[in-house]
This record gives sequence, C-alpha cells and structure tokens, in this order.
Amino acid sequence: MQRFRNQGFTLIEVMVTIAIVGIIAAVALPSYSAYMQRGRIPVALDGLSSYYTRMEQRYQDVGNYGTVAACAVAVPAVANFTVTCATSNTAQGFTATATGSGSMAGYTYTINHQGTRSTTAHPKGALAGCWSMKGTVCDT
Repeated sequence: MQRFRNQGFTLIEVMVTIAIVGIIAAVALPSYSAYMQRGRIPVALDGLSSYYTRMEQRYQDVGNYGTVAACAVAVPAVANFTVTCATSNTAQGFTATATGSGSMAGYTYTINHQGTRSTTAHPKGALAGCWSMKGTVCDT
C-alpha cells in the first residue's frame, strides 16, 4: 500500500509570509511616495531658472522687467506647479514664484531679479538663500 503525503503550505507559513510582505510594504511605500514627490520638483526649478534668464534678457533689451502692474515675459507652464511673477521697485525688480498644486501643495520656490533663490515653503521647513528638494539642506 502506497502512502500519500499532503503537499502544500501550512496556515502558519502563509501568515508569516503575509506579515513579512506587509512589513516590507509599510517601509517601502512612504519612501517611494517621498521619492516621487522629490522627482516632481526639478521641473519647477528648471522653469524658474529659464524664466529668470528670459527676464534678464528682457531687462538687457528694454531696461525694465515689465510694468508696475505685471512682468513683461509670460510665465512658463510647469507641471504640478503654478508660476507667478510680480514686479517691484517700478519694474526694476521682480520675484518669480512656483507654488505647488495638487499632490505638490505645500511646496513654494522663488527667485528674484538678483538671482536669489529661496525655498519659501516645504513640508520639512523653508530655507532662505537656496532651493531645497529635501527641505533640510540646500541642494547645489
């Protein structure tokens, strides 16, 4: 007589596997989410940098950044951010601001006519004098 042996996994083995996968997911998902958010920031910073260059070209050509009411150069369209510009000192200065929208709400970056970059709002804290993707240190 031949004996049949049951093959398969016990309930305990399955539960241990599920627990391990759950622990890994609990650690990985927040890190991945933060990684994805940091990946959206460079687009806004590139948009502000190119806008700064175009505004400086305008100043070299005309001698001002626009009118007292508005900047002369159209602001760029940037994914997940809204870019605005305001003139100051009778159009002899400007400040361009990229404000996060949607999943990037809470992020705000600025650049002015002197090239001063600032992280004015970030979930981990604002930094004057630089742009920061992580919110704790200045990125170079």
